[in-house]
Amino acid sequence: MEYVVGEAESGKRLREILRGSAGVSRTALKSAKWNGRLFLNGAEAHTDAVARAGDRIRIDWAEPEPVYRLTPCFLPFGVAYEDDHLLVADKPAGMASQSSRNHPDDSLENAVFARAGCPEDFIYRPVNRLDKGTGGLMVIARTPHCQHLLQKQLHTSAFRRRYLALAEGCPKAREGILRLPIRKAEGATIRREVHPEGKPSVTRYRVLSEKGGDSLMLLELETGRTHQIRVHLSAIGCPVAGDFLYGREDPERFPGCFALHSAGLELYHPMTGETLRLTSIPAWAGELDPAVLLVDFH
Repeated sequence: MEYVVGEAESGKRLREILRGSAGVSRTALKSAKWNGRLFLNGAEAHTDAVARAGDRIRIDWAEPEPVYRLTPCFLPFGVAYEDDHLLVADKPAGMASQSSRNHPDDSLENAVFARAGCPEDFIYRPVNRLDKGTGGLMVIARTPHCQHLLQKQLHTSAFRRRYLALAEGCPKAREGILRLPIRKAEGATIRREVHPEGKPSVTRYRVLSEKGGDSLMLLELETGRTHQIRVHLSAIGCPVAGDFLYGREDPERFPGCFALHSAGLELYHPMTGETLRLTSIPAWAGELDPAVLLVDFH
């Protein structure tokens, strides 16, 4: 990471500039401080050093040792956007987002590792996570600083997530807001439920079309609870088609997955200042104009 000192910051110490305008986390700055990876105009520097307008501050991130040895797996996945700072993957439905005991070598993490050429210092940094059965856009940071800044955006208006769902049935109102608190179901490992004692959970929705008893819906998350869309749609009697946990499994139409897709993503690129607007439409949504995904809700 490189940062050019502005006029308003001239005379300040590096720690003030990096923790302030540059948005570097306390942990990352501490790591740079003790690992000799902080530079001012090309020379190693301490966080107490004073900078002047036009000076260049650089941090070379010290990566921790990987916790476990990752197995590469050359599974195909789409790439919606990529640069030196982040990767936006288009994850296939049915692929786990992260390597685990149940998915040691067939997750998106394994696939990203393989695509990167299996570097020894590879660290997987997902910003938003998707359930195994959910396909679509997922952001992966390439540096700890980029991950820190994106995670600060995640549940704000700067990081907007739109989903497409094929739901069984159709809600009475064609557009609305679901404000239904969610908690972990009693005695369950992963299942969630709507309950008065749950955490506040808000989902906006709009019905785009109806066909054969199903409705194609566009949804936007205002909160990010586990299984939020699946729980909310099930609670109003319109579960996601093929959802084995909150509705009915449909292996013929949706083998190993269900009809929920991370279809629209708008975020502020923390390193370039660019606003990224990305879309992905699954085959089961039919011929859909991507512009529909970016229309604001009322």
